[in-house]
This record gives sequence, structure tokens and C-alpha cells, in this order.
Amino acid sequence: MRSTKRLPRIVVLTGAGVSRESGLATFRDAGGAWQQVRMEDVATPEGFRRDPGRVHAFYNARRAQLDAVAPNAAHLALAALEREWVARGGAFLLVTQNVDDLHTRAGSALLLQMHGALRRARCLRCGQSFDWQGDTAVDSVCPRCRRAGGVRPDIVWFGEVPMHLEAIGEALEGCGLFVSIGTSGSVYPAAGFVAGVRGRAHTVELNLEPSDGAALFDEARHGPATLVVPEYVAGLLERFG
Repeated sequence: MRSTKRLPRIVVLTGAGVSRESGLATFRDAGGAWQQVRMEDVATPEGFRRDPGRVHAFYNARRAQLDAVAPNAAHLALAALEREWVARGGAFLLVTQNVDDLHTRAGSALLLQMHGALRRARCLRCGQSFDWQGDTAVDSVCPRCRRAGGVRPDIVWFGEVPMHLEAIGEALEGCGLFVSIGTSGSVYPAAGFVAGVRGRAHTVELNLEPSDGAALFDEARHGPATLVVPEYVAGLLERFG
């Protein structure tokens, strides 16, 4: 095994810009989800209580879209970086704001989905979460407690606390390299990660265009994720080879 002395702990944050290049529209794109529905109706606990059928239908449609897309070169490059970095004895964590499964399908294993996952559901009756592949409905039965009527998408809605914040905070505390990819820099708490590691970690933005927090990064490369991410990963592995 190679020495770990000069391998910084890497934390990568990804956002919707990575999945966009696989054909998944972001919420802010023209024609994106928030252009078609009101956030209050489909992405809040109150909206779910008012009309659970509508919320189920919205997320069923988004879940079905996953079958029509595949991981792109950026997803694959990050999975390769994880494998190689860990093989060399380094520490690595990928944090994503995305709720799709493209990072997993690309091979990423050290992954935390802070806003939940489309292919998971949660029971409001027993509190358990679980894998879920098909549609959810008002009368869906929880596979844990076997009761109907409490299953909801395992998605962090507006007004809810993102997942895995303690584990993410611990990783950021010890990281030496923070890379933000395909994010707008406007959604908190993720948008605040770069400010939290400034001064003790090298920070890099890989984005189609400068984000709202671009001035906080030590280094920036702008362009399509499918181009800039593989290029950056190749250079990083060569530099620490």
C-alpha cells in the first residue's frame, strides 16, 4: 500500500449540474420541475398532508425518468477517483444534493445523499426507510410495519432537515481537498460547506459557470461536467501518483 502522508482527505459535493448532462432537468431549468408545479404543493410536508395523491404522482414520474437515463462521464470519473484514492490509502467521501441514483449506478460507494433518494421511501407510521423501486401510492404498504397509508417519498422537503449532516460535518472537518461540482451555490446548508473549510482545505469549483459562491474557492474550472470532471480527476491522480 502506498503512503497516505501526502494524500489529503477528499470531500466532493455534487449538485444538479452533474445529472443535467445525463438528461435530468434541474429544478431551475426552463421546463424544470419548479416551472411546472408549485413547490408548496409537492415538496413540503403540508402539501403532502393536503394532497398525498398529487405528491405521489409527482415523485412517481420523477422516479420513472431514472429508467431512461444513465450515468455520464462525470459520474464515472468520480467513481473511479473513489476507487483509486481508497486503493492508495486515502480517505474519500462523495456528498450529493441529487436524489437520483446515477452516482450509485456509476459505482460510487462512499456516498451520502443529503436530500434523500427517489428509489427510497419512508413510513410515517414506524419511521423506517427502505429501498423502493416502483410507484408509491396513498395505500402503499410499509414493508417494515406492514401498515398501509403512511408511505412517503424519502426526500428532504422544504422545511425539513437534510440527512447525514453529522457525518458530513465530520468529513469536512478533516478534509484537505474540497471539490464542488455542478452546484448553484445558493442552496443551504450545502452552499456553506466551502466557507466552513476555507483556510484549512484547498477548495475547487467545477461548474458550467461561476456559482453564487465562486469567490470563495481557491481554484475554478468552468465547462460541462462531462469534460471538466474527468480532466480534473485525471490531473489529480497524476499529481498524487
